[in-house]
Amino acid sequence: MLEMLRRGFPSLSTQFQGGARYLLDHPQDVPVLSMRKIAASAGVQPATLVRLSQHLGFDGWQAMRELFVDALRGGTQPYARRARKVVRESSASRMLDEMLETQHRNLDRIAASNEKTLPQAAELLSHAACVHVAGFRSCFPIAFTFHYVYRLFRSTVHLIRADAGTLEMELRGLAPKDAVVVVSFAPYSQESIRVAEAARECGCKVIALTDSTVAPIALAADCTLLFSVESPSFFPSITAGVAVVEALVEQLLARKGKGAIRALEQAEGELHRTGAYVTPGHS
Repeated sequence: MLEMLRRGFPSLSTQFQGGARYLLDHPQDVPVLSMRKIAASAGVQPATLVRLSQHLGFDGWQAMRELFVDALRGGTQPYARRARKVVRESSASRMLDEMLETQHRNLDRIAASNEKTLPQAAELLSHAACVHVAGFRSCFPIAFTFHYVYRLFRSTVHLIRADAGTLEMELRGLAPKDAVVVVSFAPYSQESIRVAEAARECGCKVIALTDSTVAPIALAADCTLLFSVESPSFFPSITAGVAVVEALVEQLLARKGKGAIRALEQAEGELHRTGAYVTPGHS
């Protein structure tokens, strides 16, 4: 629906464009705010949102709102509620089998979801002056993996950490020719949205790694890579997310060719010289 709204945006009336722009820019607000509050934020009358919904083929606002609820909130049960189910139905052998089956499904979905977009993301990153990477809370391991492995053969890769409230300071380092990789899945963190918005305002290319094409960070992205966070346990799985960034780094390495190999050799040599790894035969 959002894709249809995005494509049809130029042909909408000025009033409809005001409402549509807010829906496209702030889809996370639709399930949790009243129609009146959304209309006020969009600078239109509530009746405009009703007419816009009908223009898009819905009976009214509530019918359209349900799509946003399903897309953005459908898979985000509170962790505690999911944990109670795990404890209630605990069986070690069953849990292991179910977990492995779920992870296989998550990994199998990667190719179908990203066959065309992975090369696009690699193209954008390869041509960027600098690459900035951001992922917060449970998304941090995915972002860190991408940053660590990519930086082994490219020095202009930077991790946005937002330590001690420094996010705004780090965002001031963005430049128009840069690319920004943002990782987030439901429930979407405010920090990830701020990074994506700042990158867009600065003129950076934005690559979103997320669980939905209507995730807040995906709507304004130049390229979106999708991964499933499905898990039988209480917490979303990041396995497929890590697999996506590993596949992306592999394509980036192949694109850089001999230059990447030389950089890797230098990085490995430095790690060994500085004693980063245990030497066989030494404690």
